[in-house]
Amino acid sequence: MDRKSASASTGLELDAPLTKQTNELVQDGGPGVKPYRRSRLLLGVLAMAVASLAGFWLWSARFRPLTVPIVQTQANVPEQVFGLGTVGAHVESNIGFKVGGVLVALDADEGDHVRAGQALARLDARDVEAQLAVAKAGVAQAEANIAKAEADVTSASATLSNATAISERDTRLIKSGIVSTEQTDTDRATVRISAANLASAQSGVLLAKAQLQSAEAAQAVGEATLANYALYAPYDAWVVSRNLDLGSAVNPGQSVFTLVAPKGIWVLGYVDERLAGRLAVDQPAEIVLRSEPGKRYSGHVARIEIQSDAVNEERRVDVAFDHIPANIHLAEQAEILITTGVLPTAILVPSTAVSDHRDGKGTVWDLEDGRLAHRRVSFGPELLDGQLPILAGLPKGAMVVAAPVFGLRVGRAAAPKKSATP
Repeated sequence: MDRKSASASTGLELDAPLTKQTNELVQDGGPGVKPYRRSRLLLGVLAMAVASLAGFWLWSARFRPLTVPIVQTQANVPEQVFGLGTVGAHVESNIGFKVGGVLVALDADEGDHVRAGQALARLDARDVEAQLAVAKAGVAQAEANIAKAEADVTSASATLSNATAISERDTRLIKSGIVSTEQTDTDRATVRISAANLASAQSGVLLAKAQLQSAEAAQAVGEATLANYALYAPYDAWVVSRNLDLGSAVNPGQSVFTLVAPKGIWVLGYVDERLAGRLAVDQPAEIVLRSEPGKRYSGHVARIEIQSDAVNEERRVDVAFDHIPANIHLAEQAEILITTGVLPTAILVPSTAVSDHRDGKGTVWDLEDGRLAHRRVSFGPELLDGQLPILAGLPKGAMVVAAPVFGLRVGRAAAPKKSATP
């Protein structure tokens, strides 16, 4: 290829000096050269700007003062223990007859409130009533026998008095010869017979009285037996269930009614053993029935059971109502909230603001003289809402950070702001 042809194909003047043509190419660029240079320059400027902003932001995040939420000191904070249970009764009785028979009367039903001594049911007792009638007749007969024996004593006493008077008179007349010796002997014999008859009559009175006591005892047995055929309420009670119907054959001791004492209705609750050591009798409590979740009934710890539930690792606690609800139902589920103490003042820290929490201690961020610090503090028992009361470990005037904030660093300047923690 000749020079001319090469010049035509490249668009360059091959006759011009090579350096001059090269400089013109760089200066004039040719198609696409200037936009490429400008884009690279713009990208470089943007990269420098981003790096500057990032550096400034990192410097600011590290060194500028923070605004942190602060835990507020609270007054009269209750310490409470939570438990679950069911409504039950302190006094519950399954009552029935001492004797067997057929149920002929039912005077109470489930849900009734009955008074002590009130008749609840009765068995067929016609045979016992007949036996009691015989016993009463025996008492009447014994009383009549006593009256007859006492009359016999009166008659024998009069006969003895008369015989004695005759004997004394004849004894005086024997000296004048009017009465013979044989007569006086007869008179003395009559006196002795009359005295014996009086003694016999007096013994008859004692025998009649003994018979009366026996008859009265038989009557008492009959009355007691008849009383066993009627069932009475042993105390003021609430009839929980009626277990038999009219006409049922009842065995001795078989339950006819189940009763509970209304004043002894309470909640049989279960509390985690880890919290049970804080419980004591008479501590105030609140009861929430499942049927009334929005209402709380006041109560108190009535009894702490000696034996715990080894399977569930819970302790049984009986919480009594201060005033028993009118519409109470046994075996209903209930919640109990027992107040074990009250903190006069407390700094309550959310568990999310505590690190390395174990054995009643943990680490929190606090604000001391405008600077952040990391403190190891001691906590009291966790409250029901999960907050932890600080007991010790904070210097005077320190304010605890309520929640983790980005940029927390020991010694960094910070300003408080009120926490939304209640």
